[in-house]
This record gives sequence, C-alpha cells and structure tokens, in this order.
Amino acid sequence: MQIKVCGMREFNNIKDLLYVVKPHFVGFIFYKKSERYVSESFYNELNYDNCKKTGVFVNETREVILEKINKYNLDIVQLHGSESVDDCAFFRQEGLTVFKAFSIDDNFNFEDASQYEKSCDMFVFDAKGYSYGGNGVKYNWDLLQNYKGNTPFLLSGGININDVDIVRSLKHEKFVGVDINSGFEIKPAFKDINLLKEFKERITQ
Repeated sequence: MQIKVCGMREFNNIKDLLYVVKPHFVGFIFYKKSERYVSESFYNELNYDNCKKTGVFVNETREVILEKINKYNLDIVQLHGSESVDDCAFFRQEGLTVFKAFSIDDNFNFEDASQYEKSCDMFVFDAKGYSYGGNGVKYNWDLLQNYKGNTPFLLSGGININDVDIVRSLKHEKFVGVDINSGFEIKPAFKDINLLKEFKERITQ
C-alpha cells in the first residue's frame, strides 16, 4: 500500500513526516488559492531518501510548472485541474513522472480518464468538492468498480484514521495506495505525525 501525504509546508513537520512516517510520496501544493499553498517555504535541504517530492498544480502554465520543478528538484508533477492529455504528455516527454487527478462524484464517467492512459503514470481519484483537493469529503468508493483502465490509481478524498478497515477491504487490481491530507491535520498544512504513523502501521500490516 503506497502512502502519499499531501499539503505539507512547515519545516519541522516535514522533517518529522520523513523520519517517523516515511511515506512513499510527499505532496507540495503550488496552487495560490489553496490554504496549503507552499509559497517559497520549501526545504530542499531535508533528506527525502526514497520519498518522492510531488508538486501539485492546478491549471498552471507549463512554463511555471517547469520552473518550479527545476527550482525545487521535484520528482513528480501532479495535475489537479482540467489539464489536457497533451499537457500530461508534455511533462512525460520531459522525463517526469505524471499523476493526473480526477474529481469524482456519482455522475463521473470513468471513460473520461481512459484518454489519459498513455500520458500518465498514476491517477488520483479524488472527491469532487468546493475546491481542488483538501475538502475532507468522500465519494461513493463503490464507484471505483466502474474503472476498467490500466493505469494504477491512488484513492483520495476525506480519508481519515477511521477508514483503515474499509480501505484495506477495497478490491481493485489497479488500486495501489492512498493520497491523504486534511483528515490528518491539526491545522491546514500541519499534520498530526502520530496519527499518520498509526494509519500507516495499520493500513500496511
């Protein structure tokens, strides 16, 4: 079970996350309208070891994304808006790992994701909410059975410590992990490290 912790910003909080929780991915949000926007408070000097630095962008220009990737040595670009297949393919051609997020509700057609198959490494199936991510709301996870594609995906949207059993019970051959955020926050962009540690230990046992 792969773990992505998104919406990080504070130096010591990131340091503790890397040392104690050791997630597979850590997400930094470069979307100015987000209350978890990293601004320039980014710390390359931390030892990320096997944890991949993921930059989360929403309908940003290719030029700005490339500038942030180069400046902060990001491993992964996660496109969380209405970016096109060509946008995803562009960053893939730049040698980057590409995650594409989709906002899921009862009306979502998973066929819409199929056109991105060849241009993305991972999908993130998030809940449709009032903003792009970090809404703390869930969707009907049974809908995931409508996904028939070949690209692996992370489950996202309102996941918290009480969801361990149901997440462990999910059966889908392309389900490889979770993307967690607001359900583990003390305040926006500041995570409860002990709660994250408990979640990881229980979800991967």
